Amino acid sequence: MKAIAWLACIVTGALLLYGTKDFPAWGDPQSPANTHLSKYFIEQAIPETHVPNLVTAVLGDYRGYDTMFELVVIYCAGIGVIAVLRRSRQ
Repeated sequence: MKAIAWLACIVTGALLLYGTKDFPAWGDPQSPANTHLSKYFIEQAIPETHVPNLVTAVLGDYRGYDTMFELVVIYCAGIGVIAVLRRSRQ
């Protein structure tokens, strides 16, 4: 069983590393995130959201649903861990 788990980890890791070949170079000023998204968020976040902090505006308004569902996933994982590790009274 351990061999299958190790093989699954190695294959998954290799696929993830292979997928990073398509990423732009680290800190590339011409990457799509730097040429389109960053400029828009920096210029429009405060006028659109009326929140004085740029990070809070992006996380709270633009990514609100994403952040909420990340918390739901973490909550469900925690409940799953508790369900698996709890001791039954017998």
